[in-house]
Amino acid sequence: MTFIKPEFRHPDAPKNSLGCTRKDYEGGLSTLCAGCGHDSISASIIDACFELNIEPHRVAKLSGIGCSSKTPAYFLSGSHSFNSVHGRMPSVATGANMANRDLIYLGVSGDGDTASIGMGQFAHVVRRNLNMVYIVENNGCYGLTKGQDSATMDTGSQSKKGDVNIYSPIDLARVAIEIGATFVGRSFSGDREQLLPLLKAAMSHRGFALLDVISPCVTFNNHVGSTKSYAYTREHLDAMPIDFVPMRQEITANYESGTTHEVCMHDGSVVRLHKANDEYDIEDRQSALQAIASHSNAGNILTGLLYINRDGEELHDALGTARRPLNTLSEKELCPGSRFLDSINDGLR
Repeated sequence: MTFIKPEFRHPDAPKNSLGCTRKDYEGGLSTLCAGCGHDSISASIIDACFELNIEPHRVAKLSGIGCSSKTPAYFLSGSHSFNSVHGRMPSVATGANMANRDLIYLGVSGDGDTASIGMGQFAHVVRRNLNMVYIVENNGCYGLTKGQDSATMDTGSQSKKGDVNIYSPIDLARVAIEIGATFVGRSFSGDREQLLPLLKAAMSHRGFALLDVISPCVTFNNHVGSTKSYAYTREHLDAMPIDFVPMRQEITANYESGTTHEVCMHDGSVVRLHKANDEYDIEDRQSALQAIASHSNAGNILTGLLYINRDGEELHDALGTARRPLNTLSEKELCPGSRFLDSINDGLR
């Protein structure tokens, strides 16, 4: 059977301020299983870039190996793209970012690609505060190799054949907060109203932004007994509603005291959080960690913007790199000569 993506789009389809329609942000036809949560994430990425008026060629999308790492083919076909080896996407992202800081770096990975073979790479890209958005499409299993448990599978969760996981899970959000991420959010692929503003906020953040998105595997991990299934996730979500207000819009608030918290981003846009109570401070690392642990111990999944640090120094600032992309620099600027090299070496003695 041949599947062909239709080319037709309504002639009156909405356009953004660039004159682009949503079609300009789409990619190829997905080959993932019907109902896969990853496709919902791809759709939200398309919507976020369209609504933020981002030119596709200003985006560099990177991935590793796994079902999740196939998804960059399904959005932003006009952007730069690199599919790296298993677990090594952070190294490629770092190298590309150091060469050209003008692009928006969007890394897509999975719980296996990140929390197992890529855990060391993930930890170092977090602590260096590389300016990128790192999306983990988290389904708790290895979908490409018949559904074995991944390192994020919860203790006591059952596999499709009935085996119970006896190991403690790695909570990537808690790990990222602990080792220096400056923006950490968690969401559910089936909650577009929360995921879309989180994506917009992450893309507007200056520094490393992690989005841990629970994305059920409909083939191997969507059954009774799994804590990463659609049913379980919907029943145990403790969601924090969130709005993202671009700076081109008038920023207003009309909420009772104590029910909203606004965070101004570097570009002047605002992330607005609606909270039922003042449970914790998202700008305090220890408070965020305690809130995540408390909900986890109660069997619930806390989602939304979990932590943000607007004052963190991103990697380009820390290293004092050139403001311009390396491919725009002259040979003299790139190779200033032995005298300059000698001065560097003298400074290291």
